Amino acid sequence: MRPLDSNIYFYGECISFEDSNSIVNNFKEGLTENSARFFTEDSIEGMKGHLTEEVTEDLSRNPARNSSSAVEDMVKSLSQNLIEIPVHVKNNVTAERQIRNAIGIEFVLVPAGEFLMGSPLNEKRRKLWESPVHEVTIKKPFYLGKYPVTQEQWCRVMGNNPSYFRDEKHPVENVSWKEAQEFVRKLNALEDTGEKSPVYRLPTEAEWEYAARAGNSGSYFFGDDESKLKEYAWFLENSGLETHPVGLKNPNPWGFYDLYGNVGEWMQDEYHISYKGAPSDGRAWESLFPSVSVPVRIRRGGGWNGNAGCCRSAERLFAAQDKKLNSLGFRIVREYNFQI
Repeated sequence: MRPLDSNIYFYGECISFEDSNSIVNNFKEGLTENSARFFTEDSIEGMKGHLTEEVTEDLSRNPARNSSSAVEDMVKSLSQNLIEIPVHVKNNVTAERQIRNAIGIEFVLVPAGEFLMGSPLNEKRRKLWESPVHEVTIKKPFYLGKYPVTQEQWCRVMGNNPSYFRDEKHPVENVSWKEAQEFVRKLNALEDTGEKSPVYRLPTEAEWEYAARAGNSGSYFFGDDESKLKEYAWFLENSGLETHPVGLKNPNPWGFYDLYGNVGEWMQDEYHISYKGAPSDGRAWESLFPSVSVPVRIRRGGGWNGNAGCCRSAERLFAAQDKKLNSLGFRIVREYNFQI
């Protein structure tokens, strides 16, 4: 997996530094494989200036401090806080890595890129309808909700709470796909300020899997060892058969919480029995003609009542779009609308 546009990179001021090569090497080593994918060689060079400035300031405050220790601490700090750094997109346009809208929904920017969607034949617990594995290109960055939509956020827009497990910090559930669409419609109207108004919608199945994988091709974004799942998800083995407040488990490498477990999430796409004929550009796969029956929609991420297999990145579940389940909610996309 790789960024589609070489100009997508985390930003740092560029000034000279005599020991830049060793610092850059240390910085690269401090990155995880998944976070390193956001950097180009040019942007790594740009980080030198940021390091120089910070280390110089640190040494001026602490004259007795060893310079190599200062560099080491700064590298570690940058490596651990990547998601807070603004993202340079193109033509000197800088986008915030994280944003918050008027009703408190937080979003994380997902870069454009390419990935392999679906599960290989040897993946444990895979289903037939996760085939064939195919390359998808996400051509444009987008913002995805950091957490599933909560009951508090739902109430601010809709004025009611349909959830079975009542708590404002828990994800909203017991809502149909059509009701999720109504939430999106009202939120768009609420924030309609003209030509540059934000546009909200449900994620496509491809967008969700791309963000969930965060650069990892394994069963989960942390690899194939499902024994680690309890660190990241509320599911059948640890949920107590109920939902939990969002954000209590560890996030994935791109900063998203509760992608696995807690509640499943509605997708924009209709269900198809395989990926044969699926779009290769990440758009939603929907029928061009009205259905004679209630359309069936994709849901992702498992839920509090699902086993470890239901929480895999490639797992595809489905339900009629008018179905309501107390293990099914949603998160939303805010379209990236900077002029490039």
